[in-house]
Amino acid sequence: MDKIAFITEAEKEEFFALYKQLYQLAGDSVTTDNIRNLKKYLTAGVNDKKLIRNNFGMNPIIRDLRTALVVADEIGMKGSGLTGIMLHAIVKSGVLTVEQVKSEFGEDVANIIKGLVKTSELYAKSPAIESENFRNLLLSFAEDMRVILIMIADRVSLMRHIKNTDKEEDRLKVANEAAYLYAPLAHKLGLYKLKSELEDLSLKYLRKDMYYLIKDKLNETKASRDKYIASFIEPIQKKVAAAGLTFDIKGRTKSIHSIWNKMQKQKTAFENIYDLFAIRIIIDSDDDKEKQECWQAYSIVTDMYQPNPKRLRDWLSIPKSNGYESLHITVMGPEGKWVEVQIRTRRMDDIAERGLAAHWRYKGVKGESGLDEWLTSVREALENSDSDSLQVMDQFKMDLYEDEVFVFTPKGDLFKLPKGATVLDFAFHIHSKLGSKCIGARVNGKNVQLKQKLNSGDQVEIMTSNTQSPKRDWLKIVTTSKARNKIRQALKEMAATQLDFAKETLERKFKNRKIDYDEGVMMRMIKRLGYKVVTEFYQAIAEETLDVNDVLEKYLEQKKRETDSHEEVVYRSAEGYNLQPQKEETNNSKEDVLVIDQNLKGIDFKLAKCCNPIYGDDVFGFVTVSGGIKIHRNDCPNADQMRDRFGYRFVKAKWAGKSQGTQYPITLRVVGHDDIGIVTNITSIISKENDISLRAIGIDSNDGLFSGTLTIMVGDTGRLEALIKKLRTVKGVKQVSRT
Repeated sequence: MDKIAFITEAEKEEFFALYKQLYQLAGDSVTTDNIRNLKKYLTAGVNDKKLIRNNFGMNPIIRDLRTALVVADEIGMKGSGLTGIMLHAIVKSGVLTVEQVKSEFGEDVANIIKGLVKTSELYAKSPAIESENFRNLLLSFAEDMRVILIMIADRVSLMRHIKNTDKEEDRLKVANEAAYLYAPLAHKLGLYKLKSELEDLSLKYLRKDMYYLIKDKLNETKASRDKYIASFIEPIQKKVAAAGLTFDIKGRTKSIHSIWNKMQKQKTAFENIYDLFAIRIIIDSDDDKEKQECWQAYSIVTDMYQPNPKRLRDWLSIPKSNGYESLHITVMGPEGKWVEVQIRTRRMDDIAERGLAAHWRYKGVKGESGLDEWLTSVREALENSDSDSLQVMDQFKMDLYEDEVFVFTPKGDLFKLPKGATVLDFAFHIHSKLGSKCIGARVNGKNVQLKQKLNSGDQVEIMTSNTQSPKRDWLKIVTTSKARNKIRQALKEMAATQLDFAKETLERKFKNRKIDYDEGVMMRMIKRLGYKVVTEFYQAIAEETLDVNDVLEKYLEQKKRETDSHEEVVYRSAEGYNLQPQKEETNNSKEDVLVIDQNLKGIDFKLAKCCNPIYGDDVFGFVTVSGGIKIHRNDCPNADQMRDRFGYRFVKAKWAGKSQGTQYPITLRVVGHDDIGIVTNITSIISKENDISLRAIGIDSNDGLFSGTLTIMVGDTGRLEALIKKLRTVKGVKQVSRT
């Protein structure tokens, strides 16, 4: 009965179908003994009732079988990987230990399970919010390449099977992670087919209307598109066959996500996207003739159709670090339409579809140097505890999607860098000390600056000076996460030294002039000088943009202003008045009235100044690069752009309980007849309201109308709406709106 309770009849049927497929695909890569032991522990897991379903109600054994099938069939990884997938839920539930796995199934399987269990545990801790968990999650990915492949396969399988779920919030979270983490990883590892599927499904779940709009448009134009592709392919087919090559030609439409991306970048409608399809020529070629025959096909295509030389991509001569090899060219087809043509061999196509696993199979090796370098750089970036996890994630995502450029040292050593890398990136790529002392370079014999971008084929000689040291501006020059982290680390060390020196200098001056030091007076003076944080003040002294003697004079002025009893007091009061609206960010009761995500507590959050949310507004949380949360209104003018660029940083937020005396600043715009009496009436109404106060007012008049902006402090949307209704009743007022 236990089995029936845990596995439904429909699941039992699916289990046997999946098991049969997996058994055939695994072949002799999984031993009979391992299969027997696997069955034993799966049965024990079911009988012990320790296996639990996920948020979507999925049976863990069925889910693992689906993942294993994707890994075997669509990635091409067999053996230990499949065993590890099927056992990891059993280990996670406590039925089996990692040590038992090691002794019965081998160390290789045990290592895979360690990685899978670790990532599962981190997911349970909501990594999108807790940046340290997020860092650890990425680190665990970088430890074993196979764990990355399995996690991608699991996410593909999960995305395929949640289309009918009623758990909308969980589906959105899964789709967001697929878009910002798993699709870029699949891209980097050469799993282009799975990458496209993840992107399409993410778009389907996150922007359903847009997804179906493009899908419907593609269906409407399918007949004419198929006809065009057939007419484009026919003459090529004849010429390539006449050249004696054995080949297939496929026409394919761009993915829905790719089309949406173009619409976004070009800010245009679907009808204005012309390169909707690509042609792929796949040649059956002997290993020693691969390049020759690909270039032969390229020559035939470009003889028939005018090529765009700027759109030639040659990954035959130097393959991508993920093993991808192909020739891409965009040509002008009939009716003046641009068509992308990809030329590759059967082996290259297999690698392009299956990624790393196929590359390993053909090469007979377990790793690939370019990817090992990339994973090392990921580990370096993540292991630096000073670096901000979310900034690292943004750069990590960029690094994943970037193509490479290939540059040479004067001795002829070849280095791969992301597209857009500068001279300074290259210097730090070779060595941190070289980067820190870099003053420029000679590229192809010509002197260039640090910010010079490098192109494939450049020969680069780095020039250094012992007097050079990293500058803050360098962060704007470099594009790689490795260089950025090294510069930040160096700046932090330099800043600490400089700040100590600046403090000592100031203290010495105070002693020399026998001036008593008052911490409070000093802090108020620093604020009055316009420095937001004390470290910026000391940094200015260290960099000599602020003279120490001037600081002493301003300190004495500040002290005199505070001790004198004349009208200067009014000036200070006004200054405090201007800053008062910011008090809402430090109110002590905010945790009682705002619930973020799933009742998370102790999270630092602030109210965004771009939309000034108040109690009662529909709001969302946005994870900032510092790891805190900014609360925005749902109708914030920046919300759409933020969702497009940083959807993974969004968290749910809502007001709870009752407004507890906390006041928030909001700005009202009032338009009316240009009459001072109307403004007096408005301010009079506000002054009579309980728990509402007027903090600032600005009036402009033009052509008989006035336009005023009123900054008021109010507790919640209910009080605000009541006030707006009253203001609209004032005779002469034409419009009242919240900005």
